[in-house]
Amino acid sequence: MAEFKYAAKDQGGSTVEGTISAESKADAVAELRKKNLIILKLDEGAGRKLPFQRSGAAAGEGAAPEKAKVKGKVRLKAKKEEVVIFTRQLATMVGAGLSLLESLEVLGYQADSKGMVATCDLLVESVRGGSDLSAAMELAPKVFSPLYVSMVKAGEVSGQMDTILNRLADYQEAAEELSREIKSAMTYPVISMILVLGITVFLMMGVVPTFKNVFESMDADLPAITQFVLDLSNFLRGNAAAVFGGTFALVVAVVMFKRTPAGIRTFDRLLLRLPVFGTLFQKVCLARFSRTFATLVRSGVPIMATLDIVAATSGNWVLTKAVLASAESVRNGNLLSEPLSEEKIFPPMVTRMIAIGERTGALETLLEKIAEFYDSQVKAQVKALTSLIEPLLIAFMGIIVGGVVLAIFMPILNMVSNLSNQ
Repeated sequence: MAEFKYAAKDQGGSTVEGTISAESKADAVAELRKKNLIILKLDEGAGRKLPFQRSGAAAGEGAAPEKAKVKGKVRLKAKKEEVVIFTRQLATMVGAGLSLLESLEVLGYQADSKGMVATCDLLVESVRGGSDLSAAMELAPKVFSPLYVSMVKAGEVSGQMDTILNRLADYQEAAEELSREIKSAMTYPVISMILVLGITVFLMMGVVPTFKNVFESMDADLPAITQFVLDLSNFLRGNAAAVFGGTFALVVAVVMFKRTPAGIRTFDRLLLRLPVFGTLFQKVCLARFSRTFATLVRSGVPIMATLDIVAATSGNWVLTKAVLASAESVRNGNLLSEPLSEEKIFPPMVTRMIAIGERTGALETLLEKIAEFYDSQVKAQVKALTSLIEPLLIAFMGIIVGGVVLAIFMPILNMVSNLSNQ
């Protein structure tokens, strides 16, 4: 066990110092993180110093990845959860009085993934060279979205960096929570459908063919359902390569088409027109629109820049088109609620609340209310759909499996019945 001296910030922003016993530096860092402390300095005993710069720690245990070189825009990536934590901790340290450069160095030292380490290195190097934080973040577009950069830029102009970073972290957490709700609800139906298809293929290609010789030896007329199942099984076995190859090629073609501009337009329109699910996707888009709009307006981002960012992050081409058309109308001096009311994707409730917000000067407050309303609507509808899908999937599985079993045993039961009658 080694003794480590540390200096850190607690959740209240106060600086605390002390010692901790651990097997290695990595264990010491882990223990301090469990206590929700933001490490400022870590020394092993009275000797080796482990500051923010990772070059000196590279030879020790748990050393962070090598520093990335900054040359123009680099393709850096980080998980959304990492960006949320980065944002929240940066807000805490800036609010506690640490300089921006020092805060970024601390966050780089604490980062776990190579992508986040390299991103922090990029920010430190750019800021140390005299660049604004927002300009430095533009060098990592895969990590920091246009919305993120615009809000940081607004924080730099207003001098309320910590407040806006906290607001940004709140926005990210709310968006991630809604995304998790939807993904969690859709996981069960998708896995169930895959299992149903797998069981069906197994029955048709592995079980049904074993009864073919039995039925032929019976030399009797087979029921229509049995003959259909046998013919389908023979076709699948005889053309397995073509069937599975064609299915794979079709899936690849659909995925490739979906990535084209025409494919994006087609699929986004289709999603909104789907029975039952169409209204769910519409509510998700409206919740994202309202929350993004409210966050940007409250942070002081200009209205035209806000509309451009909202359009780019809407998640659906139909909503993007509607927002861009409205932005052009606003640029010509009209109120936002007027062009939005002409777009079918925006319900009257949304446009009326936006109109009230424009008249009263409380636009961001009403937009937040809209976002909260649609969040609750989405969660309720997802829960209802999950409850509805479960029995439907069970019924579908019963029909498929039961139909195959019935087709197989019906001739046998008919034969037994005829023998008993004789």
